[in-house]
Amino acid sequence: MSVDGLTDAVRELLRADQIITDRARLRTYECDGLAHYRVVPAIVLLPRTAEECAAVVRACVAHGVPFVARGSGTGLSGGALPHADGALIVTSQLRAIREVATQDERAVLEPGVINLQVSKAATPHGYYYAPDPSSQQICSIGGNVAENSGGAHCLKYGFTANHVTGVQIVTPDGELVRLGGRAPDAPGYDLLGAFVGSEGTLGIATEVTVRLVRLPETVRTLLAAFPGPDAAGAATSAIIAAGVVPAAVEMMDALAIEAAEAAVHCGYPAGAGAVLIVELDGPAAEVEAQFAAVEEFCRAHGAFEIRIAADDAERALFWKGRKSAFAAVGRISPDYIVQDGVIPRTALPQVLRRIGELAREHGVRVANVFHAGDGNLHPLVLFDEAVAGQAERAETVSGAILDICVEHGGSITGEHGVGVDKAKHLPRMYTEADLDTMQLLRCAFDPRGLANPGKVFPTPRLCGEVPGRRKGPNPWHDAGVEVF
Repeated sequence: MSVDGLTDAVRELLRADQIITDRARLRTYECDGLAHYRVVPAIVLLPRTAEECAAVVRACVAHGVPFVARGSGTGLSGGALPHADGALIVTSQLRAIREVATQDERAVLEPGVINLQVSKAATPHGYYYAPDPSSQQICSIGGNVAENSGGAHCLKYGFTANHVTGVQIVTPDGELVRLGGRAPDAPGYDLLGAFVGSEGTLGIATEVTVRLVRLPETVRTLLAAFPGPDAAGAATSAIIAAGVVPAAVEMMDALAIEAAEAAVHCGYPAGAGAVLIVELDGPAAEVEAQFAAVEEFCRAHGAFEIRIAADDAERALFWKGRKSAFAAVGRISPDYIVQDGVIPRTALPQVLRRIGELAREHGVRVANVFHAGDGNLHPLVLFDEAVAGQAERAETVSGAILDICVEHGGSITGEHGVGVDKAKHLPRMYTEADLDTMQLLRCAFDPRGLANPGKVFPTPRLCGEVPGRRKGPNPWHDAGVEVF
């Protein structure tokens, strides 16, 4: 491995302003949105075309240097955490919207395009892009593809994987390859499905073709205030059980509401132990009928105040508190851990009660913000690192929350990915044999193990190893091969 050799090589491929080696400037890229983990990369490279990206990867391969792809850096699992002896390949300068093809209901994008820009480009034509992470004003499409990002409206419309029909990627050996296209489904093995959500371990997206959705005829949004999360959860289950599929059902508990009020003054009902934001969209007649049913379900399960958005401005105010929730807790706590787990929707009351018990047992606070409709939880574990022992207790609670999710038949992540942060938790869901089988796919794409090494899997699981439990020294060490 030779970073110096790579640096010399890329100077022949990129302009000087596309190469960063200064230590102070490198620190800008030392973490993604999960600042708990920090690593300064050896070099940062900013290609401006797919061909430059491919050439950079080939240079990394030639010099044995591991590489990590990064978009806007808004990820919350450490998926874009740099390698200390590697290259960080930043795709933020590939930001062209190449085509908005409404006749095909498609848009062709470079990976650095910001999520919200896609809908802004499509809206004049009567379309929009449905996946809407809370960070949609700053997160990039390439990162959304890497993490299979979700969002509030994924209850009805699905995750990023449901809206990507094709990608151009740079493989881990530096080849430009296309997977899928504009057609709804390509024949053969679903390599596109494997790539979306692979967190940069199978290559780097340099072009993305996404599905556009026609703007609904009507959108109606209500905010319902409840005495506590149990009642709000019961209302959510009743709504879905009745066959109503809202575009979104979001819940915030009292602590999350307190944070949102401190940050953005959203004006939610005073005294609420929990609020639900329910949004319906579609044909006007259908929405009106379902909206009346949603109101009734909320009242029947204890809502003491219901507000209906009169216009887009009021609707935006309802959403402002929810969309700002992650950042807002910084107003009420100096430090916090953003967690991401999934449970069956019907388990919400039990799981939320158990989270509350955990918080009290360990002397920390937990603010709950989540996609109630599909059971995707985002507990925010609050602590003060300056207080001895609090950080450790917060980590304990954070991990225990994931245990609870798995115990109830759920998952350790819904939309934030595994990255560095959750790799150690993956064995809670999968056996050694499962993980070894997954690694076979990764090795098929990246036999050298240079693409985003150390992410997702809890052990190195090197290509060429016999699957199964490892005993004694790793055989690659004895062969003189460096392991990243």
